Amino acid sequence: MRLSARVDYALRAAAELTVAGSHPVTAVQLAEAQQIPPKFLENILGQLRRSGLIRSQRGPDGGYWLARPAEQISLADIIRAIDGPLLGVRGERPEDLGYSGAARSLQEVWIALRASERSILEQVSLAHIGTGDLPDVVRTLTANPEAWESPAFS
Repeated sequence: MRLSARVDYALRAAAELTVAGSHPVTAVQLAEAQQIPPKFLENILGQLRRSGLIRSQRGPDGGYWLARPAEQISLADIIRAIDGPLLGVRGERPEDLGYSGAARSLQEVWIALRASERSILEQVSLAHIGTGDLPDVVRTLTANPEAWESPAFS
């Protein structure tokens, strides 16, 4: 799975909004806190606002804040708001693909991969990120030293 810079920035900005609580945070403050290019972040915040994940207010006391409690916003929600479905193959949903012959089993692999991604990304909320108290499934997977290693390519 590859996450775009836009998704990475969106998740980092949302984490900042999580710890800010109900206090509005400006785009400049978010950009500085996470070292995100401000103009790039403005577009991302607009997408999150249009998707209903954050709210905004203009003016001297304005800024951005989460539209729902952090416990109700999953990482998957943020990713979908920025980049669309969690897994696509050539822009299509895996269940809509039609493979034949020796490649027929690939469809099941793509669907299993999406289910695996969902099992983590839909379980982890912004509240988990803000507190650092991650679900057991994440702790279990990251406790394995092999999870931290990049596979060797030959």
